[in-house]
Amino acid sequence: MKRVDTSRLLSLINIAIVLYFTFMYLINRLNIDSVLIGFFTNLLTIPFLLAEICFLFLGIKFIIKNKRKDRFLYLSLTLLTISFILTYGSFLIK
Repeated sequence: MKRVDTSRLLSLINIAIVLYFTFMYLINRLNIDSVLIGFFTNLLTIPFLLAEICFLFLGIKFIIKNKRKDRFLYLSLTLLTISFILTYGSFLIK
Protein backbone atom coordinates (compact mmCIF):
# COMPACT_ATOMS: atom_id res chain seq x y z
CA MET A 1 0.00 0.00 0.00
CA LYS A 2 1.31 3.42 -0.94
CA ARG A 3 1.79 5.81 1.97
CA VAL A 4 0.26 9.24 1.50
CA ASP A 5 2.21 12.27 2.72
CA THR A 6 0.39 13.86 5.66
CA SER A 7 1.01 17.42 4.54
CA ARG A 8 -0.26 16.65 1.04
CA LEU A 9 -3.40 14.98 2.39
CA LEU A 10 -4.04 17.88 4.77
CA SER A 11 -3.60 20.32 1.90
CA LEU A 12 -6.02 18.44 -0.33
CA ILE A 13 -8.68 18.32 2.39
CA ASN A 14 -8.21 22.07 3.02
CA ILE A 15 -8.62 22.81 -0.69
CA ALA A 16 -11.75 20.61 -0.85
CA ILE A 17 -13.34 22.57 2.01
CA VAL A 18 -12.47 25.90 0.38
CA LEU A 19 -13.88 24.72 -2.96
CA TYR A 20 -17.12 23.60 -1.31
CA PHE A 21 -17.74 27.03 0.21
CA THR A 22 -16.65 28.75 -3.01
CA PHE A 23 -19.18 26.72 -5.00
CA MET A 24 -21.83 27.45 -2.37
CA TYR A 25 -21.15 31.17 -2.78
CA LEU A 26 -21.30 30.96 -6.58
CA ILE A 27 -24.53 28.96 -6.51
CA ASN A 28 -26.07 31.55 -4.22
CA ARG A 29 -24.71 34.49 -6.22
CA LEU A 30 -25.88 33.12 -9.58
CA ASN A 31 -29.30 32.14 -8.16
CA ILE A 32 -28.99 28.53 -9.29
CA ASP A 33 -31.87 26.61 -7.75
CA SER A 34 -32.03 22.87 -8.19
CA VAL A 35 -33.48 20.14 -6.02
CA LEU A 36 -30.30 18.06 -6.25
CA ILE A 37 -28.04 20.99 -5.36
CA GLY A 38 -30.34 21.93 -2.48
CA PHE A 39 -30.26 18.36 -1.19
CA PHE A 40 -26.47 18.21 -1.15
CA THR A 41 -26.23 21.71 0.29
CA ASN A 42 -28.47 20.77 3.20
CA LEU A 43 -26.67 17.48 3.67
CA LEU A 44 -23.08 18.77 3.61
CA THR A 45 -23.08 22.30 5.01
CA ILE A 46 -22.92 21.54 8.74
CA PRO A 47 -20.22 18.83 8.40
CA PHE A 48 -18.12 21.17 6.25
CA LEU A 49 -18.55 24.01 8.77
CA LEU A 50 -17.26 21.73 11.53
CA ALA A 51 -14.50 20.36 9.31
CA GLU A 52 -13.39 23.90 8.51
CA ILE A 53 -12.72 24.61 12.18
CA CYS A 54 -11.09 21.24 12.83
CA PHE A 55 -8.77 21.31 9.83
CA LEU A 56 -7.80 24.92 10.46
CA PHE A 57 -6.55 24.01 13.92
CA LEU A 58 -5.02 20.73 12.71
CA GLY A 59 -3.14 22.57 9.97
CA ILE A 60 -1.78 25.19 12.37
CA LYS A 61 -0.76 22.47 14.83
CA PHE A 62 0.89 20.48 12.02
CA ILE A 63 2.93 23.47 10.86
CA ILE A 64 4.06 24.33 14.40
CA LYS A 65 4.98 20.73 15.19
CA ASN A 66 6.80 19.79 11.98
CA LYS A 67 8.26 23.14 10.84
CA ARG A 68 8.29 22.00 7.21
CA LYS A 69 8.47 24.46 4.35
CA ASP A 70 5.67 23.06 2.22
CA ARG A 71 4.30 25.88 0.06
CA PHE A 72 1.18 23.96 -0.93
CA LEU A 73 0.30 23.43 2.73
CA TYR A 74 0.85 27.11 3.53
CA LEU A 75 -1.27 28.12 0.52
CA SER A 76 -4.11 25.76 1.41
CA LEU A 77 -4.04 26.85 5.04
CA THR A 78 -4.11 30.52 4.00
CA LEU A 79 -7.09 29.87 1.72
CA LEU A 80 -8.82 27.94 4.50
CA THR A 81 -8.23 30.82 6.92
CA ILE A 82 -9.72 33.30 4.46
CA SER A 83 -12.67 30.97 3.90
CA PHE A 84 -13.11 30.61 7.67
CA ILE A 85 -13.16 34.39 8.17
CA LEU A 86 -15.64 34.92 5.33
CA THR A 87 -17.89 32.02 6.29
CA TYR A 88 -18.17 32.69 10.00
CA GLY A 89 -18.04 36.44 9.44
CA SER A 90 -21.16 36.16 7.32
CA PHE A 91 -23.01 34.85 10.38
CA LEU A 92 -22.05 37.97 12.31
CA ILE A 93 -22.94 40.46 9.57
CA LYS A 94 -26.52 39.34 9.01
